[in-house]
Formats: sequence, C-alpha cells, structure tokens
Amino acid sequence: MIDQASILIVDDEVGILKMLTITLQKEHFTHITTATTKADALQVLEEQDFDIILLDVMLPDGDGFALCSAIRQQTTAPILFISARSSDFDKLTGLSVGGDDYITKPFNPLEIVARIRAILRRQREYERKTSPSERKNYIYNTFTFAPDEALLTVHGEVVPTTAKELELLHFFCENPNRVFTTSQLYERVWGEDVFGEEKTVTIHIAKLRKKLGDNTRKPSIIVNLRGIGYKFIPPEGDA
Repeated sequence: MIDQASILIVDDEVGILKMLTITLQKEHFTHITTATTKADALQVLEEQDFDIILLDVMLPDGDGFALCSAIRQQTTAPILFISARSSDFDKLTGLSVGGDDYITKPFNPLEIVARIRAILRRQREYERKTSPSERKNYIYNTFTFAPDEALLTVHGEVVPTTAKELELLHFFCENPNRVFTTSQLYERVWGEDVFGEEKTVTIHIAKLRKKLGDNTRKPSIIVNLRGIGYKFIPPEGDA
C-alpha cells in the first residue's frame, strides 16, 4: 500500500521537518525518517532503503545537489527537491543531477503529500505493468529496454537510469509515433496536472536523449515538434 511507503526527509530546518512529519502522519504515512545534514542522510541510506526522498538544497555540511548525486549511486528511488532556491538555474541543476521533481518554499504541506501520492501511485502502476505476466521488452537497433528488469542497454552497454527516466522511456515505448504536449507527459508520467512544471519534462527528455545516444541538436528518437510537443520515433529494428 502507498501509505506503507518509507519516506526520508532531509532538511536542516527543524520546523519544516516537524510540519512535514505531522502532515504525513495525519495522512496515514507512518514510516518516516528525518535527517538534518548530508552526513546523517548518507548514514541512514546505508542502513535502510526508502521509497521516496524529500531533499533540501541548502544543508549545513554541503549542498543537496551533491547529495543527490551521491544518493543516485545507491538508489533509483524518486527524489523530490524542496528548496527556497527558486531560480530556473537551481531547478535545472536539481533535475539534471537526478532529481525527479522540484518544489520551492514556501509550500503547502498538503501539496507535498499530493506529490508523494502521485509519485508512489505512478511507481506502483509502473511496477504492475512490468510484472512478469505483462512482460514486454523493447529491442531497437541502437538500444534495448527491459522494463521488468529496469534495464536500459545502449550499443551493448548498460546505462544507469533513474526510476523516472525509466517510466518516461516506458511511456514513449508504449506510445510510439504519437505526439504529446509537455503537460500531457507530466500528467501521464508524473501523475498530476502541470503547474508550471514544463521544465521538469524538458530536462528529463534531455537526459534521456543523452543516455539513448540521440543527437541532442537534431534528435531523431525523441523529436521536439516546436509549439506542439514531443514524439518518440522508434529506431529501425524494432523487434
């Protein structure tokens, strides 16, 4: 069940930790762990696994961007940045280092709960769709994608990918040659309507293109139709 998810919150503001913890508990989330420093977060991550991680950017012993990169060496669990740093540069940096979404402070704690539920719901749906009974691998001439193994192989080499990147790729593979707006992609893959989150989609597509070996200047796999949206064109050799 979603309410049984294990959540790690990393923030040096005790007030934020208490507010989020109380709100999540009222919404029946009971497996909540908190950390106030980068060192504490890395320590608890060595001791247990988490289903989702909420991560502040400004920490007393290092920034959350570097911590996110370190976390990505250990887990593909969704990472949701929560930060007072609201510039486009910060948002782009957070997403490019492995974050799945970015929310700026101040925020409504119920919005955080809604985001968590949406992320976990999409993750559970993804896991259900990639169960052995519904197994389908995608084989192209430049890459292969095995959803049930969460495995992307490009030109024979395994490429590390985050859970959200895998979900986005899976959605594209299931819907080849169809055009989707950024809003539609955010709603289908992130699980909710877009409220100024187009950059989240854009950054994840850019990262996915790079990992697929697509030409970032003139992409031929994930094509951008200016003013319309994106379309996944399977490379020759689909099996």
